[in-house]
Amino acid sequence: MKTIGLIGGMSWESTALYYRHINRRVAERLGGLHSARCIVHSLDFAEIAAMQRAGEWTRAGGVLADAARALQAAGASVLGIATNTMHKVADAVEAAVDVPLLHIADVAGRALRAAGIRRTGLLGTRFTMEQDFYRERLARHGIETVVPDAEARAEIDRVIFAELCRGDIREDSRARYRAVVAALAADGAQGVLLGCTEICMLLGAGDGGLPLFDTTALHADALVEAAFAREPAPHAALTA
Repeated sequence: MKTIGLIGGMSWESTALYYRHINRRVAERLGGLHSARCIVHSLDFAEIAAMQRAGEWTRAGGVLADAARALQAAGASVLGIATNTMHKVADAVEAAVDVPLLHIADVAGRALRAAGIRRTGLLGTRFTMEQDFYRERLARHGIETVVPDAEARAEIDRVIFAELCRGDIREDSRARYRAVVAALAADGAQGVLLGCTEICMLLGAGDGGLPLFDTTALHADALVEAAFAREPAPHAALTA
């Protein structure tokens, strides 16, 4: 089993979900008291969120790249950024290390295709819903993305930062999210991607009448698979 490196803390609520999910999957595979070899580099989300609001993405990318280098130096063999939004700086993180980074949108895109979904609704922070970095990555997998209207996007974003990132789960917010899912269905979405790692705390199967794809669980599963993947065998040396 390889060591998984997680860049977390964005928010710590969802990083805790990652840690629990990863360890449960390892225990299911190996049985007994087995758990994951996992290193978590937890950032201060208040600092990252301030950079997001200020549009200081290059600076934020540098912070995450430093975290990735530290994880590699500590022995991590595969990396994951435990948040959707900060995959906007995934290229900077990937360039900083020599070990693979599993991109959450690639994991999501493959899951959607496997389920026969070609047009998905996307819920997430306003950065994830409104900027191109996530939708373009999904498009590489043949996935068309639709997002809620401006008023709904603002409310989804507010609930993430003001409630979910603080562990505050409210029934009225769940009802509003369900209504957004129903509206996306009316807009032709075949499923909905929970493109923020905290939304799974609020929505589950059956909410809103469409298949829901939880990026937290999907990404955690992919990291476990990568941790157990065998290294490719070296090519046999040519002989005379």
